[in-house]
Amino acid sequence: MKKTYKIIIAAAVALTAVIIFLVWSNTALELTECVIGSNSLPEGFDGFRIAVVSDLHNTEFGKNNADLIELLRRSEPDIIAITGDLIDSRRTDVGIALDFAGEAMKIAPCYYVTGNHEARTPNGYAALRAGLVELGVTVLEDTRTELERGGDSIVLLGTNDPMFNEDDTAEINDQFAGLVNENDGFTLLLTHRPEFFEIYAAHGVDLTLCGHVHGAQIRLPFIGGIYTPSQGFFPKYDSGLYFEGDSQMFVSRGLGNSVFPIRINNRPQVVIIELQSKSEG
Repeated sequence: MKKTYKIIIAAAVALTAVIIFLVWSNTALELTECVIGSNSLPEGFDGFRIAVVSDLHNTEFGKNNADLIELLRRSEPDIIAITGDLIDSRRTDVGIALDFAGEAMKIAPCYYVTGNHEARTPNGYAALRAGLVELGVTVLEDTRTELERGGDSIVLLGTNDPMFNEDDTAEINDQFAGLVNENDGFTLLLTHRPEFFEIYAAHGVDLTLCGHVHGAQIRLPFIGGIYTPSQGFFPKYDSGLYFEGDSQMFVSRGLGNSVFPIRINNRPQVVIIELQSKSEG
């Protein structure tokens, strides 16, 4: 009897520990800072800080996302890049997304590109887009703009999610044909999908910031993500910094969940990218 009782207690303790770990893995925000250097970056942008917010999926961290907003405020970014899936097509709440964007705009200028969940909910996206524009968020839909700092400038590109164009690779190439110029200098791309990194690099993009894969939801120690629908098992691009020639890409693990509602060993992530100029003189 005593042995059975001990087994029950041990099982209860183990189950409680697992539940606590899962709750922590899905609610405890993680801040990841990464310094990225480039010979193409003008000196005026040395130390430029970009906060990457990806795949919020209508999730809230604290009431009205107060915890997320406070983390961003403490990070002191120069701009905030929102790289898609701000809403979720299965439980769309444009209000949560716009409340977040409104508070984020008080911290730094925000730049937004669409994700596949925006493409899946046309009416929701129309309302979201209108609200973002009203708040002053720059919505980049296969468009470009320039950022200026210290007398220098860089090119900022933003692409619509490929689902707006039926995930056609030829269409993705066409997106860049009208976006990138040979004499652009340093180019920063905001996009949702990492799996097209080779295309981004082929078009001369210096740095790509994206999300989409949620770090593959379940991550194994020393191995990484197990599976993503867009890349299959043990995905090539699931989290962190990648290189393709002179091009670099940082993939955020994102914040929210969608089809699979649980993250395992994969805390919701906010990324701070600090740019470093390697140019001489």
